[in-house]
Amino acid sequence: MDTQNPSAPPRAQSADAGNPPGSRHRTGGVIHENTRHTTRFVVIGNHLTQHRELSLLAIGLGCHIQSLPTGTPVDIKSLATRFTEGTKRISDALRELEAHGYLRRERVRTPAGRIVTRTISCNQPGHRRQAADTGCPAPQPRPVPERTPHPRLPRPRKALPAVPQPACTAPALLQQATDLLAGLRRHDPRLLLSATDTEHLTPGVAAWLEREAAPTAVRHALTTDLPDEPLRRPAALLAHRLAAQLPPLPPYRTPAGPPPPTRHPLRNCDGCDHAFRAPETETHCRTCRTATSPLH
Repeated sequence: MDTQNPSAPPRAQSADAGNPPGSRHRTGGVIHENTRHTTRFVVIGNHLTQHRELSLLAIGLGCHIQSLPTGTPVDIKSLATRFTEGTKRISDALRELEAHGYLRRERVRTPAGRIVTRTISCNQPGHRRQAADTGCPAPQPRPVPERTPHPRLPRPRKALPAVPQPACTAPALLQQATDLLAGLRRHDPRLLLSATDTEHLTPGVAAWLEREAAPTAVRHALTTDLPDEPLRRPAALLAHRLAAQLPPLPPYRTPAGPPPPTRHPLRNCDGCDHAFRAPETETHCRTCRTATSPLH
């Protein structure tokens, strides 16, 4: 008796056999032309090759790692040397495989005392028997980190505008400027300044005082015509006024010099009758005095 093979089709099937009704004219889609492998092949599950969350690079890299013999280096540098993708893309793909249970990397100490990274490839994550045999853990859902409210950090303080700098930094001048700034709050409570703001504005006030501006004039320039609304940064407003309304330098004063030389009247020499300038006590010009000198 002939033995029937239940897996063999009873008769030759046409090209349209197995297609759903109405699809006889469909031409798209892949058509497989398979030949059975007998050597140099590896069995890889469709759960990896058709994974819906892994990227194409991670799927290809996972298939490549599962096809390698035990002991083949699969670190990032070795894989980057083997493929054209860079280390960044390969590193991201390895992290994808780790997150879905297809890969596990452990740091172990060798008998020589060195710390090395051991990579374990899991061809079927989540399978109980396989997990017990190989030690591959079942893929666990990635925990969603709890959102903890971050404390609201203060905004960085904007720097104050620059102020004029005095040519003289005498302590008495700077102290007078500091006292003037500290007293502004008596004229307007909104002009209460911090110690840092006062230190920044003091050189500007000193520059005004150095230019012979009276303290009352400086105070008037800083406190008049202020806006009616609250001042968010009074120090910035004062710094702007000190720079924008800086008075000019006082007129230049010529320092007193030595008196001009005395201009003697003209007189005639008693010796040669030539005119010359000299005090009344001189009767001869320089030429005649030299000729009658004892050395000659």
